Amino acid sequence: MNEALLNTVGRIFDIQRFSTHDGPGIRTLVFLKGCALRCRWCCNPESQSYEIQQMKQGDKIKTVGRDVTVKEVLETVLKDRPYYRRSGGGVTLSGGESLLQPDFAVALLEACHQNGINTAIETTGFASAEVIERFIPHLDLFLMDIKHMNSRKHEEFTTKPNERILENARLIASKAPKLIIRVPVIPGFNDTAEEIDAIASFAASLPNVNEFHLLPYHRMGKDKYDGLNRPYLMGDVPPPTAEHMEQLLKIAERHGLITKLGG
Repeated sequence: MNEALLNTVGRIFDIQRFSTHDGPGIRTLVFLKGCALRCRWCCNPESQSYEIQQMKQGDKIKTVGRDVTVKEVLETVLKDRPYYRRSGGGVTLSGGESLLQPDFAVALLEACHQNGINTAIETTGFASAEVIERFIPHLDLFLMDIKHMNSRKHEEFTTKPNERILENARLIASKAPKLIIRVPVIPGFNDTAEEIDAIASFAASLPNVNEFHLLPYHRMGKDKYDGLNRPYLMGDVPPPTAEHMEQLLKIAERHGLITKLGG
């Protein structure tokens, strides 16, 4: 394998093995540092800044972020290759936003493919079309968030408008092997029947997209904001009820999509 590829350096903050979410089968999740969005509900606030940070956890201080080579990550990934083969699993890049570290992320994906490992990415889709094009040949699955169809409201809750994201969804759908649209369902932001219907209608309009996942809001990341000495902007907003999530699923199903809770 190309040494330059293996020596490509990136910044991550975690590697999670034996995951059964975020793609098919048993997967290894690699969490990259840095994100262009600042979603109010983000459950990984330590992922947002590219900088290496200190985060308080109970009575301890944890360093969040480290620089690694593709070779180092691949060594961890290859330990679980028998599980990938038996379960149809593989590697999923998460974050943060992997599109912001294209040299490292693409090199890691290419190295995984060279070792016969299935690849996936969780992404906001907020990047240039040129960056997206670099990723497409090395990914078996895109898991892409579409958070809202109204750009003004999207920017209010995430700090970025959505035009580029929607355009990239069209690009990915036209060229990638598989694209699944996911929607974090956030009370007060996008949890009405009309808003979910609009996103599902957009997803159904994309070529080769037939899966639509709804991800209910939760508050499990709140303590991380305290550890980073940052305010939690969602306040005391409760998660959506199971009944409400079922109602939203039925709305998405009207568009002929395979709908699921969780991803």
